[in-house]
Amino acid sequence: MWLQLALTGLGVAVIPLCIVFLSKETNKHRKLIAVTLTLTFELIMFGAFTRLTDSGLGCPDWPGCYGQANPLLSHEAIKAAEVAMPHGPVTTQKAWIEMVHRYLAMSVGVLICAQVLLAWMRKKTTDISPWLTTSALLCVCVQGAFGAWTVTLKLQPVIVTTHLLLGMGLLALLAAVLEQHSHQIKHVSSMAPNVAKALILPATFALILLFIQVALGGWVSTNYAALACQDYPLCHGQVVPTMDFEHGFSLWRQLGMTTNGEYLPFPALVAIHWLHRNFALLVIVVVSYVAWQAMRTPGFESLGNKLLLAIVLQFLIGVSTIFFSWPLLLAVLHNGGAAMLVLLLTMLNYRVRHASHALSSPI
Repeated sequence: MWLQLALTGLGVAVIPLCIVFLSKETNKHRKLIAVTLTLTFELIMFGAFTRLTDSGLGCPDWPGCYGQANPLLSHEAIKAAEVAMPHGPVTTQKAWIEMVHRYLAMSVGVLICAQVLLAWMRKKTTDISPWLTTSALLCVCVQGAFGAWTVTLKLQPVIVTTHLLLGMGLLALLAAVLEQHSHQIKHVSSMAPNVAKALILPATFALILLFIQVALGGWVSTNYAALACQDYPLCHGQVVPTMDFEHGFSLWRQLGMTTNGEYLPFPALVAIHWLHRNFALLVIVVVSYVAWQAMRTPGFESLGNKLLLAIVLQFLIGVSTIFFSWPLLLAVLHNGGAAMLVLLLTMLNYRVRHASHALSSPI
């Protein structure tokens, strides 16, 4: 099974590798990073689709599916599980969704291994440090471990949320690696060093707040609290509804249960949802301010415009999921919007620091 899975992962990775090495771009290394970043973004969105379609246990073992490399070989076991639990988490469709997610994750791992190999081979011929790329490899290994625990620990909320955070962290690392190989800070010479430095603190603060919000969003999703409040901006017609933060934010517990093994009370779900939607307001204000400052800074106007557009769209999608009762497409797009914000803010943070360093260094 392990050999078959490895060959499948390599087979999926062949497609993006062909895109890289058959392209006309001269810098194949940078092209590989860009393709890996794109595939990681898609993997995050497909991971959201996997979670939101309740396919996380479509194959209740790991790394295979009922001890096989793909659902075709596990057909009889899947059908038996469906007969035993007609409304359970195992169906042929969900098994394929889960396994496709794993195949994509394996292909990302292969592409990052290729990046690390190239980075260390070129260490002596370039001034680019390979350690940032190596940290991405370490991140994907830890991410794989949490992916396994997601299944073996039966979708335990803290594990699933950490899995999401690590995915976003991997995306941020790959964005930083791409920026490291791009050196495309435009109009740097027209800026004073203090202009670039003035963006460092708010941009860093915005990225930290965004990751907290991603964690809160993951907590909402994995606890199935998306519909705990179905009105906006109020919640059950109140500014501050009845909530249970103690049970809602107890981290080490089973899905849908309290730490005492009782069913999670509804006010706990309300608390989870309410905190996520209200913390979003702080994130919107801070990210919008950072976008506005970037729009006023030479060389960062385009990135600032994209960041402002992304935060506006993310807010509209988030509100729409409430009014339209959390349709699947909007929910997946909401995850994609969070990933796009992580991507843009990481790029801004890297470029601001790069520009500040370049302008401050003596010529």
